[in-house]
Amino acid sequence: MIRIGILGGAGYTAGELIRLLLNHPQATIGFVNSESNAGNLLTDVHEGLYGETDLRFTSDMPFDEVDVVFFCFGHGKSEAFLKEHTIPSHVKIIDLAQDFRLAAPDHDYIYGLPELNRQQICQAQHVANPGCFATCIQLGLLPAAKMGLITSNVSVNAITGSTGAGQKPGPTTHFSWRVDNLSVYKPFRHQHIAEICQSLAQVQGQLDASIDFIPYRGNFARGIFATEVLHTDADIDTIVTGYKKFYQDACFTHYVDKPLDLKQVTNTNKALVHCDKIDDKLLITCCIDNLLKGAVGQAVQNMNLMFGIDETAGLRLKPNAF
Repeated sequence: MIRIGILGGAGYTAGELIRLLLNHPQATIGFVNSESNAGNLLTDVHEGLYGETDLRFTSDMPFDEVDVVFFCFGHGKSEAFLKEHTIPSHVKIIDLAQDFRLAAPDHDYIYGLPELNRQQICQAQHVANPGCFATCIQLGLLPAAKMGLITSNVSVNAITGSTGAGQKPGPTTHFSWRVDNLSVYKPFRHQHIAEICQSLAQVQGQLDASIDFIPYRGNFARGIFATEVLHTDADIDTIVTGYKKFYQDACFTHYVDKPLDLKQVTNTNKALVHCDKIDDKLLITCCIDNLLKGAVGQAVQNMNLMFGIDETAGLRLKPNAF
């Protein structure tokens, strides 16, 4: 059994991670750390786990008793934590924050998008889990990059559910503000653009184009629905063949021959992709669950790869029926 420690255990991502791991056939949770909730039952915070566990939060961090640690911190806190604490070299780390997603000579974190870096993840000691928007947008664009189609700026619009903003209440997550509402935030300056460009350049060899990304806050709880537009003279049959070939061995990412609906992926670790061609414009649609394929589902997928077990273990989740 893989023994697991979780840091930052009180947020939405940690709650979803615990839910997955409690039902994982080859994993067991060693500790869930939360300074502010130490001694409290997990179900005091993650109420959806009633009847699933009697574990309690702890302020302790017994790293010598686990095989892997998940960092469920806010952005910027992982790097700070590692400067103040020592984790044994044999303990693997999966970081869900953005601290190590960009390649740099001062760290050895592998960017944890299995459809892009599967072999490197299998050998990795440290993995930086991709961002939720970044996952969805990249999965839509990577096959196009493989075919060398991204030669001019790409227009991206993507809408995310309220859980993408985290569990701590804020002015833009309050129910009375969010319901029946829609708004833009961080247009053209979203923090995930850099990792998207890094991956596209890795696949295409270079990227002489910008990703013009406009994010939207949606009035639903979970999921990301992205549309991406690029200009190309390639015919649609060639494009679709390229997309299907790119994802032919992917466990959770699938090309679909008809238009997508967000509900097809919510509560699953799946990503669905579809393409349409109108004149010289290629419209790519991709959707994921932001908490699962966009966060902890992908993190568990990475854990499975890092420990050499079935990549799909604990992740065959059923979508909403209607």
